[in-house]
Amino acid sequence: MNDYSASSLSFSFLPVTKVSKYFSEPEMFVLLYVTSFAICVSGQPRANQFKGESPSPRYICSVPGLPGPAGPPGANGSPGPHGRIGLPGRDGRDGRKGEKGEKGNAGFRGKTGSLGPAGEKGDQGETGKKGPAGLGGDKGDVGHTGVPGPKGDRGQPGHRGVPGICKCGNTVLKSAFSVGITTSYPEERLPIIFNKVLFNEGEHYNPSTGKFICAFPGIYYFSYDITLANKHLAIGLVHNGQYRIKTFDANTGNHDVASGSTVIYLEPEDEVWLEIFFADQNGLFADPSWADSLFSGFLLYVDTDYLDSLAEDDEL
Repeated sequence: MNDYSASSLSFSFLPVTKVSKYFSEPEMFVLLYVTSFAICVSGQPRANQFKGESPSPRYICSVPGLPGPAGPPGANGSPGPHGRIGLPGRDGRDGRKGEKGEKGNAGFRGKTGSLGPAGEKGDQGETGKKGPAGLGGDKGDVGHTGVPGPKGDRGQPGHRGVPGICKCGNTVLKSAFSVGITTSYPEERLPIIFNKVLFNEGEHYNPSTGKFICAFPGIYYFSYDITLANKHLAIGLVHNGQYRIKTFDANTGNHDVASGSTVIYLEPEDEVWLEIFFADQNGLFADPSWADSLFSGFLLYVDTDYLDSLAEDDEL
């Protein structure tokens, strides 16, 4: 360690503010210079000589000199160890919105999600263009019969057809009768027995019962002409128990004639007869020598289906 003068050291570290109270500014500079020189002279080392060294005077000045020029930069030192990871910094401000990028490639199609609830029905859109006709579907069931439309105009006559083939064969079906009566005032609500046969083709009228029994299905014509006397007459034509015609004639005191006629479709085994339908009004009069009360009927034409069936039987 270097030894310094106690007086010089103690003086050199006095605060400048205390010394300035006793000296003026020029005196201060002179005093500072002298003091610094004294310190340099008295600051020689006394016991710092080593063996073999020759003492040489060395002066140590405690007053720092003016800063010298900066030296050249030193070499880079070796890198130090990595420091600890610091705490994350606060988020920075959002940057400006970037420009729109190019359209990317389409991604893979995702899975179909669950069906959502049905939305409200939207407005009807415009009618689209007519698409191509599809394949014909299966024939549907016959619909209900519609309301008849208005009658159209009469069409042009068609071409004359090929002559048909008659299936009736050589069979000519006949049925006709005309009968009179020989007794007057028959019983009410019973078949009137016309027992005087004038004509009976096919024997289809039975004079014992007073009934005509149909043999061939078809259209028949029936008529009656009844003379009345002394009583009113209420007579009717009966078909299988149902009245088809009812005739009423009042007695005028003279002979009178009640008549009626009709056309009926009959099936085989159908029955037709005349009867009085009201009590005490059976004024039918008959003269045994005359034929003045008559009951007649005949076949107009046979049902064509029946004729066709007969023709097929003939072919067999």
